[in-house]
Amino acid sequence: MSADIDSWRVTLPCTRAEAEAIDAADDLAIDAVLMTTEEVEDDREHWRLDAYCEHEPDATMLAALAVLVPSAAGTAPTVTPLTAQDWVTMSQAGLEPIREGRFVVHTSSHPVDTPEGGRAFLIDAGQAFGTGHHATTSGCLAMLDGLADHTITNAIDLGTGTGLLAFAAAHLWPAASITATDIDPAAIEVTRENMAANQVDGIELIVADGALSEAIAARAPYDLLIANILAGPLISMAPEVAAIATTHAAIVLAGLLETQRAEVERAFTACGCTVEAVDRRGDWSILRLTAGTERYVPTRPIDPKGRDGWALDL
Repeated sequence: MSADIDSWRVTLPCTRAEAEAIDAADDLAIDAVLMTTEEVEDDREHWRLDAYCEHEPDATMLAALAVLVPSAAGTAPTVTPLTAQDWVTMSQAGLEPIREGRFVVHTSSHPVDTPEGGRAFLIDAGQAFGTGHHATTSGCLAMLDGLADHTITNAIDLGTGTGLLAFAAAHLWPAASITATDIDPAAIEVTRENMAANQVDGIELIVADGALSEAIAARAPYDLLIANILAGPLISMAPEVAAIATTHAAIVLAGLLETQRAEVERAFTACGCTVEAVDRRGDWSILRLTAGTERYVPTRPIDPKGRDGWALDL
């Protein structure tokens, strides 16, 4: 192997259903970083699985990946050696600046001028989700922009990824306390680096699974809650998210498909929340809800290992 090659990529076609199953899986026991991508906008059948690994994939690795995407049976995987320069090129390719309300999000390869009365954020593609280029992230930016006239004093971004949505909240409400959390320590480090790159100060960073951390509870209640994750976790976490919201708090939820919206809404309305707005972007939906007139109190203790049970009896 050439000394310049430092990793490998295996590519296979897949369907959206297969991509969702891969993204939702906790442990696939495959020694690779898996990424799924929509190849054709709003097309259920044309998605792609990319597996990145440090060593040249062997037959066992290729067979394990093939199991994840049965729709690709009979299709030979594309195996590509990658150099450090390949990674730089891939991470920036196609990431043109996006604009949502007063916000512009760009990479270092596409610098922009700060819009008058707005804010430009430098977010390079990297280890965490949330560059602003996915419909869920840009939709959340739009929802936050629409809340600019609200009075917000204490906000939390659950599953912050790159930190972008927390940064947007900090810009809109500079006097507010802002907390950003993620289950992945690497995402928190990415957020810390992005804070420095964007000269954002004062955001509390917490590594946490869901909203049950003592550090999160100590800063509650929150009058703005943002969660751009996946439908399954949103449904399971509804009671714990509602429990840390103050009365009439604004709640922005994303990461759910339109086909999953009714179930997510049902989980949160069962906790006293009201749906105020829906932003439909292709197959994805972004929700804005308002917490109830009284603080929500869970009817029984929430165990993070068993929180999925809440979704069954809401």
